[in-house]
Amino acid sequence: MQRPYVLLSCAMSVDGHIDDTSPERLLLSNVQDFDRVDQVRAESDAILIGATTMRRDNPRLLVNSEARRAQRAAQGLPPYPLKVTVTNSGDLDPTLKFWHHGGDKVVYCPDSATTKLRDSLGDLAEVVGLGPTVDFGRMLDDLGRLGIKRLMVEGGGTIHTQFLTQGLANEIHLAIAPIFVGDANAPRFVNPGDFPGGTGHRMALAEVRAVDDVVLLRYLPKQSSGSKTS
Repeated sequence: MQRPYVLLSCAMSVDGHIDDTSPERLLLSNVQDFDRVDQVRAESDAILIGATTMRRDNPRLLVNSEARRAQRAAQGLPPYPLKVTVTNSGDLDPTLKFWHHGGDKVVYCPDSATTKLRDSLGDLAEVVGLGPTVDFGRMLDDLGRLGIKRLMVEGGGTIHTQFLTQGLANEIHLAIAPIFVGDANAPRFVNPGDFPGGTGHRMALAEVRAVDDVVLLRYLPKQSSGSKTS
């Protein structure tokens, strides 16, 4: 069974933060970049966020463009990609927006949390145990079994770090916003970790694009620098 192509998507400040520490979500992207992200979502078979991001931001995680949803339907696809989340604790509030908008949902968790989640979520989502801990490789295998060919990962930092340190990411989209957060306690794109190749591995840069006042960088983590930049 072929694993899906994994694309990590993140907007961050110039100093590497994906949010600040205020109660409100920090909007780093601009209107044009949000529309770009909507297009990437529409081109994906599944979208994944971690449980912490779900609790903090309470996103609906949808394809917002009616035209893009119609185009998916014309291709024989559901209007919305599969929505995926990952939790270790199983503490997920069934009233969060994630469960009540869009199409199908699936939750991956340790085996020990499956009963708790099935009891709390009911028919809101399929719950899949991955063994004693959340095994990201097994998760990708299961998504492949479900027919997912392209997985978009929208954070947060712990989730991005897991995909990158385990060598499971095929592509990174980094949207750099022209602001500084300047708060050491604010979350970052990735956490400290043992990344494959360490500082000796320079990723291939696939694209640099201005999106109004945001700069989009597309990196290919499994490839080395020297690839052509568009």
